[in-house]
Amino acid sequence: MFSLLRNYPQIQATIACSTVIKCGGVNQQISKTHTKRAMSLRQDVLAPGRHSTKQTFSSKAQQNYFGTRIREISTLERHNGRALMSEEEMSNFMAVYPDILNELTEIAERYKSEEAAAWFRKSLEYNLSLTNNKNGLITVLTYKSLANSEVLNAENLKLARILGWCFEMMICFILITDDIVDRSTTRRGKICWHHLDGVGLSAINDALLIENGLYELLHKHFRHLDCYADLLELFQQNIFKCICGQTLDILLTKRNVTTFNMNTYKSLVLNKTSCHFFYLPIFLGLHLAGVRDPEVFKESEAIIYDLGNYFQAQNDFLDVFGNPEITGKIGSDIQSNKCSWLAVKCMEHASEEQKAVMAECYGQNDPEKVARVLQVYQELNMPSLHAKYEEEKYNRILRNIQQTSDAAPKDVLLEVLNQIYVREIK
Repeated sequence: MFSLLRNYPQIQATIACSTVIKCGGVNQQISKTHTKRAMSLRQDVLAPGRHSTKQTFSSKAQQNYFGTRIREISTLERHNGRALMSEEEMSNFMAVYPDILNELTEIAERYKSEEAAAWFRKSLEYNLSLTNNKNGLITVLTYKSLANSEVLNAENLKLARILGWCFEMMICFILITDDIVDRSTTRRGKICWHHLDGVGLSAINDALLIENGLYELLHKHFRHLDCYADLLELFQQNIFKCICGQTLDILLTKRNVTTFNMNTYKSLVLNKTSCHFFYLPIFLGLHLAGVRDPEVFKESEAIIYDLGNYFQAQNDFLDVFGNPEITGKIGSDIQSNKCSWLAVKCMEHASEEQKAVMAECYGQNDPEKVARVLQVYQELNMPSLHAKYEEEKYNRILRNIQQTSDAAPKDVLLEVLNQIYVREIK
């Protein structure tokens, strides 16, 4: 995170050149101008007869691009298990949210700065609204799935929910810095925090406040438990792994797309996605529930890494082919030269001529060059390729979950799998 400060001039220039949006509350909506521009570019490339004489997609196939729920060739059916992420569970999780805000504000006020405490609360309210809250709920569900029935009382369930909110805070500060580095403008249909009037690069300081705030909550609520050291270690190790993944992500943007391969991509996903979106919330729940069997952790870990790969490939696909009005984010992987699933698979299947186009155009913030990359994706029929991958990956993970021992959090892993499959991002 402190590496951002060393790149201050470059980041400052990026923010200065961007449109600053006045902060009118947490319900700011995505810029219609940016959305229309992003959609127009994809429509220009993919609409019949506009940029290519080669075969174009049918209207149904175009729905794969502009929506997110229709998959061109997938025959998957959602597993009809008991849905764990119910409205009641989410309501109970959200009920703890005001307590989290109040406690962190009170902690900040101890240092004789009410103004700083008020700003901290404002940054928490805005940025926690940009997470989906389901990842923190995974911790609660894991705890409920494996804890002994005699300890499942109101006090301990609230502890599990507080731990889930600690995880949401971790996601929150990582997304703040990620949006600055990636030069993102929107997240979940709202303007990124650093683009709001009066925020700018102070968002880096806000991210540090939120990161350290989660440790204040851990100290207050969990230091009396035997698992306290394990919880601290899990957060510290996974934050480090995640930042290592973010570093690799940045370094890869400096390489030519022709050097991207699946081994590099899997290493990136292992650290950038799997460790914090899935590994951490499930392992936090396991430790809080008092699980000590190493086989349970080993079985869960193998499936979690598969879930991370599945999730990131879907995320990469939606960055290019998703509808920003549904995903809540304007994709920029092509312009940012990201080592994405689409770019890697494209290089595996592309002809020499198509590779030359990618080498010239990928990673360029030029609408015409972005259109040429999208044209290559069209020629290779990437939606069909992704749909096939999705079906195979889903069924493989499902089989692996079914084969785990009864001591593993099967229901939770299955719920996470289905939540990924049906997700609409926002």
